[in-house]
Amino acid sequence: MKLFEYEAKEIIRRYGFETPKGVLVRPGDDIAKAIKDAGLSTPVVVKAQVLVAGRGKAGGIKLANSIDEAVSIANQLFKTPIKGIVPSILLIEEAVKHDVELYIGFVIDRAERQPLMLASRYGGMDLEEIAREHPEAIIRHYIDLDKGLKDYEVRSVGKQLGLSNKQLDSFIAFVKALYSAFVNYDAELAESNPLALLSDRVVPLDIRITIDDNSLFRHQDFAATEKERLGELTEREIQAREKDLAYVELNGDVGVIGNGAGLTMTTMDLVYEYGMSPADFLDVGGGAEAEHIKDALEFVMSDPKVKKVFVNIFGGITRADEVAKGIVMALKELGDKAKPLVVRLTGTNEELGREILKEANITPYADPLEALEALKKL
Repeated sequence: MKLFEYEAKEIIRRYGFETPKGVLVRPGDDIAKAIKDAGLSTPVVVKAQVLVAGRGKAGGIKLANSIDEAVSIANQLFKTPIKGIVPSILLIEEAVKHDVELYIGFVIDRAERQPLMLASRYGGMDLEEIAREHPEAIIRHYIDLDKGLKDYEVRSVGKQLGLSNKQLDSFIAFVKALYSAFVNYDAELAESNPLALLSDRVVPLDIRITIDDNSLFRHQDFAATEKERLGELTEREIQAREKDLAYVELNGDVGVIGNGAGLTMTTMDLVYEYGMSPADFLDVGGGAEAEHIKDALEFVMSDPKVKKVFVNIFGGITRADEVAKGIVMALKELGDKAKPLVVRLTGTNEELGREILKEANITPYADPLEALEALKKL
């Protein structure tokens, strides 16, 4: 689950590091009064609170030199889609004058099974481009989980960034706060970009935190913003959540259903490899029963842009016969509304599952590449 910028900054403040003074506003608020009541000095920055990267380039972050200008910008942003999402919350903050922008972040390196700290002297909107063209500009430091992040490790990274004295002390304090949030909130990502470098301190102008969905039961304090978070989803993604389907809408015309995130993503890659384009990511998970398979297939086939569907199942705890039953149930329910379908089915009870499909005049495939060849011909 991605956190809004203002939520991430609230967390950092809990760990004792100050962020720019700001105020939240929503449609219908008296924005001028909110700015004055918060004691903000102009210029201010008006920032759309949307869960997408690249807000600045998309027009979601604007500088206002007066309260009246801030009100005008805010009212406009409430009507402006930022990468397709119209913001329902804005964060208005005091502008921080600075010349240098750093980057600092923590991710999980799954291959190494360790937290990884990333840092760069070149923060800001073009960091991704810098990482591609000048990978040497990115400092990488692994963290020993048993020992935790030590001050001397952060100090070493800070010195590599050219920091010293009060700048370095402030950097250490911020990085330790960000790492504490990363660990204690079960984050997959915690980063500040940009992290403004001033003469005597660092100031996080933006903070992003993404919490591992598997840990959400430990972080119920974000339930209050669930409604706003749903605003970041498409209409079909909201419908899928209501049906308990792990679904992401895409722009292609091939419906994709798999079991397990890894297999489903690999299936999407193969669809691309064969010159087609996925319309979705739908993971039915492990141990899916016939009724869940039926719901998933019906949901994918109800998408107007889907022209054909590829079901790719490698059964372990998922039983092939349950998958086959679900597919047959869905096709009977859909009738004439059913769309062309190719099924690759292997694993537990695969012989029984294939017999069920054959009885319904569906040819099951064991080889995913043969299945894709058949899909391409549809």
